[in-house]
Amino acid sequence: MAIRIIGEITKDKIDILQGADHIFIEELLINNLYYKVRQAFVVLLPVRSVGVMGDNRTYEYTAVIRCVNTLDFMTASWVELPYSFLRKVSSRIINEIRGINRVCYDISSKPPATIEWE
Repeated sequence: MAIRIIGEITKDKIDILQGADHIFIEELLINNLYYKVRQAFVVLLPVRSVGVMGDNRTYEYTAVIRCVNTLDFMTASWVELPYSFLRKVSSRIINEIRGINRVCYDISSKPPATIEWE
């Protein structure tokens, strides 16, 4: 899991990432998408962004969700997940995981990108 934390690894970041990853995988299972993909995970970036939660400004981490299909892991294609699914996952992560206020979806294939970020 630590490979999915870009930058310094701390207990707080591990807890944040585990919570976000749990929500992503749980929603894949609930929506019958989990067994249609080969690999799915969340990456925690060292980038903080300004957001608004309630009436307050926040300055929290950015999470990236990644979902790929592959036959051999030498090449991989990103999975086109439904917008309604992405909206639900993003909303849950932002509202349930303290420390994240922005969620992005990685639509990079391998190559040129790799499956993992590090």
